[in-house]
Amino acid sequence: MTTDHGTTHDAEDDPRNRDILIYVNGELKHRDEAKVSVYDSGFLLGDGMWEGMRLYDGVWAFFDAHMDRFFDSCHAVSLDVGMDRAGIAEALEMTRRANGMETDVHCRLMLTRGIKVKPFQHPALSRSGPTLVIIMEHSRPVDRLQSAGIRLASVPQVRGLPHSQDAKFNSHSKLNCVIACLQAEAAGADEALMLDPHGFVNTTNACNFFIVRKGEVWTSTGDYCMNGVTRAKVIELCRKDGIPVFEKNYSLYEAYSADEAFLTGTFGAQTPVASIDGKRVGDGSRPVTARIQALYKQAIAEDIAAHR
Repeated sequence: MTTDHGTTHDAEDDPRNRDILIYVNGELKHRDEAKVSVYDSGFLLGDGMWEGMRLYDGVWAFFDAHMDRFFDSCHAVSLDVGMDRAGIAEALEMTRRANGMETDVHCRLMLTRGIKVKPFQHPALSRSGPTLVIIMEHSRPVDRLQSAGIRLASVPQVRGLPHSQDAKFNSHSKLNCVIACLQAEAAGADEALMLDPHGFVNTTNACNFFIVRKGEVWTSTGDYCMNGVTRAKVIELCRKDGIPVFEKNYSLYEAYSADEAFLTGTFGAQTPVASIDGKRVGDGSRPVTARIQALYKQAIAEDIAAHR
């Protein structure tokens, strides 16, 4: 990879992160001392759910939407969170205050089925309750991605069928995405553009994917993609602001010839795409992406004001 590119989660180095406190089941521990058991179901099996959130001026942006996804996912796999939304909010606040964090902070909230009595698969072997971990880092996306953009490569690894492992789960089991990322790296790209089981464009290994064609914004149907909070917010903002937006099947043919393309995710918000399979996207101007970015920043400001 060249220094002008990188992943959608590249962040500026911040020395404060060397001494952060991490929440582990109600206790705050220095990052060097924060540990979970080798018998934990998350370590053994990837049996758990997680949520990524960003802190802006002391407020977790779109907190309710993130909690909807988190609690729905846990309920769907019979994973008892062990507390309600107010309890999660209290744990987040405890961790935030202990670290003296106010803005430009990224949080990874992780819940597993807990410690198992034997290192085997059956959920009944997890008998001591869930493991809850909260990692917060001072984290600002690097500026170069907004100008250079991300280089994508389409890969053989696909997003699977919902009855195999539904991509809507923010599951700890991410091997499918890791394999896709390795395939993209082998192709000389920054991240992978993954197709659905029918060969239509779906998501990247880490983010949801959008293209712009003749003033219209296209994204996948949502049948096989990650249940992205930022994705949903972008679709909502386009509809409110009169930008034509479509959730539809489309192929690499349309993606290659798009005027613009961008990724959505909680960390990077909207990250421009520079190329797909070595083919430059558009002429480098990104007026629709810039308009959506402005709308998204405004939506964050409104959400912060509403929850202050």
